[in-house]
This record gives sequence, C-alpha cells and structure tokens, in this order.
Amino acid sequence: MFGRLTFPQLLFASILGIAGGIYIYQPIFEQYSRDQKELKEKLKLAQDSEEKKN
Repeated sequence: MFGRLTFPQLLFASILGIAGGIYIYQPIFEQYSRDQKELKEKLKLAQDSEEKKN
C-alpha cells in the first residue's frame, strides 16, 4: 500500500489528517478549558470565604 504513495503525498495526507482532527475536536478542547477555569474560580472563592471565616 505504501509503495504507491510518494513521501510528499504521505506527509501531506498526515498533516491534513492531524489538522482535520484538531479542527473537529476544537470545541471539545475549548469546553474543557472553560470548565477547568470555572472550577479554579469556584475553588478560589471557596478558599477565600473559608479564610474570612477563620
């Protein structure tokens, strides 16, 4: 199978596949990033309120 493809064609197909995967999964990565930021903010607020109580 690989004998019929030249190296530049194989390289181009690989780059295209990686770029397509990143494009498709980008919303999932962004949602994960937003969720992590929200969790950090909630944790910080909880720690701040706990420190004020003490």
